[in-house]
Amino acid sequence: MRNKTNIMSFTKQANQIFKRAIDDYHLTDDVNTPIKNPYAKGSIEYNLYLKCWIDTVQWHYEDIIRDPHINPVDALSLKRRIDHSNQDRTDLVEKIDSYFRHQYSEVSILPDARLNTESPAWAVDRLSILALKIYHMQEQVERKDASPEHIAKCQGKLDILLEQQKDLSLAIDQLLDDIAAGRKYMKVYRQMKMYNDPDTNPILYKSEN
Repeated sequence: MRNKTNIMSFTKQANQIFKRAIDDYHLTDDVNTPIKNPYAKGSIEYNLYLKCWIDTVQWHYEDIIRDPHINPVDALSLKRRIDHSNQDRTDLVEKIDSYFRHQYSEVSILPDARLNTESPAWAVDRLSILALKIYHMQEQVERKDASPEHIAKCQGKLDILLEQQKDLSLAIDQLLDDIAAGRKYMKVYRQMKMYNDPDTNPILYKSEN
């Protein structure tokens, strides 16, 4: 995503892609809207757009399931969709980490290189969620039916979220620069969600007996 002819930081491009995905979703604001990813399949841009689309749909799943009047059958069906969405999200984060590993596979790691607390893709995951929080907090600030107190409170939260986005973006870019220079190195642990695995969830494997 970064090369000698393109000096735009990784996170600046990522934030632009996240905003596009969120804006595209809200053209219909419907969790059943088919995704129309504008980027080349397999590219990092494609995966970033898909990542934020999944997050955006799941954001609205979480809104819907909190409806106190939701039909219990519908709620159970929606819970299954949320579970599936969570697995898709995890799989995609791992795919993005594979991109980073490939990007920096030939870097010579310095003898005193340090390990980061999380992989780059999990930090990017948080950046995607931040973009969603900013979008929806901006919605609250612009509400015409809300009290001045509500708007002022949400504006304060929005200011903090925008600062978080700036800080997290800088931290991710600094991490990628450190990895590229060999000052830090990646070590990725694949997620092992036992409740999704019929061999490790006792409710699932005991039901087969």
